[in-house]
Amino acid sequence: MSGLVTGDAVVLGLQPARLPSRALAVLIDLVVVWAAYLLITLGLAVATASLDEAAVAAVSVASFLLILVGAPIAVETLSHGRSLGKLACGLRVVRDDGGPIRFRHALVRGAMGVVEILMTFGVVACIASLVSERGRRLGDVFAGTLVVRERIPTARVLAVPPPPPWLVGRFAGLDLSAVPEALWLEIRQYLTRARELDPAVGRRLAERLADELVARTGAPPPPGVPAEAYLAGVVAERQARDARRAFAPPSGAGAVGGAGAVGGVGALGGSWGMPVAGVGPPAAASPAPPTSPSSPASSVAPPGGPPPASATGFAPPA
Repeated sequence: MSGLVTGDAVVLGLQPARLPSRALAVLIDLVVVWAAYLLITLGLAVATASLDEAAVAAVSVASFLLILVGAPIAVETLSHGRSLGKLACGLRVVRDDGGPIRFRHALVRGAMGVVEILMTFGVVACIASLVSERGRRLGDVFAGTLVVRERIPTARVLAVPPPPPWLVGRFAGLDLSAVPEALWLEIRQYLTRARELDPAVGRRLAERLADELVARTGAPPPPGVPAEAYLAGVVAERQARDARRAFAPPSGAGAVGGAGAVGGVGALGGSWGMPVAGVGPPAAASPAPPTSPSSPASSVAPPGGPPPASATGFAPPA
C-alpha cells in the first residue's frame, strides 16, 4: 500500500499497479488502437486514391496523431483514467493526491507514451516502472499521476469457533477494559487458525495468550479449563457485550419519554379534574345526597365554580 497525503492532511492507502498488470492493460489498449488505426487507414487509402502524394502524407500523419495519440488521451480524459485495458485489469490513473485526472494529465501521459511506448516498443516504460518505487513510467512522473489498483481482493474472514457449552456465561463478571486491541486480534487469529497449527505449537501459543489475558484481567481461568477453551470463552463474552452495546436502546430515552408522558398527562388530568387511565385510580368521591327535581341545588353548577359531583361523577378538586 502507498500512503498518499491529500491537501486536507488525509492519508490515502492506495495499492500501486505493478509492471505485469500495467503491461497487460497497455497491450489490450494497443491491440484495440492499432486495429482501429489499420481499419481507418485502409478506408482513407481508398478515399484518397485520387489525391497527390503530399495530400496522402498529410492525411496519414493526421490519422496517426488523431488515432494513436489523440484517442487514448480523449479516452483517459473522459473516463477519468480508465481506458479499456485498465478497465479490464482493474486499474485506474489518479493524481498524486488520489483525485481524478484532467486533460492536462492525460495529455502529458499521452505525449510521453509516444516516446517510451510506441517509438521504443515499451522498453523505456518497462525500465522506468521497474526502477520506480511505485511502478511509475516517465509519463506518470512528468504528469504527476499514479496507476493504482481499483479491484483489491478482500481477505476471507474466518469465524471464531464458539466456546464449549459449559463455558457460556462463566465470564460474565470479568473486567475486559484493560485488554488491548492488539491482544484481541492475536487471540482471534489464533482461534481461527488453531486447527491448522501443530498440536504442540498450538498448545504453547494458547498458554502464552492465556497468560497475557490473565495478566490483563487479573482473574485466572477456572480450574481444569484448557487454555484454548478459556480463550474462546472470553472472546465469546466480549462479542456478546459488544452485541448488547450495539443493539441496546439509548440510555435515558425510555425514562425520559415515560416520565414526560406520565407527568404531562397527569398534570393535564389534574388541571382538568379528569381521570387518566393507567396513571392511578381517581380520588374516592362521597355519594351526593338525593335531591328532588324541584330542588334549587340541582346538577347545575354555580357560575364560575367547579362542576358538582353529580355532573362529573367525581368530587371537585380541593
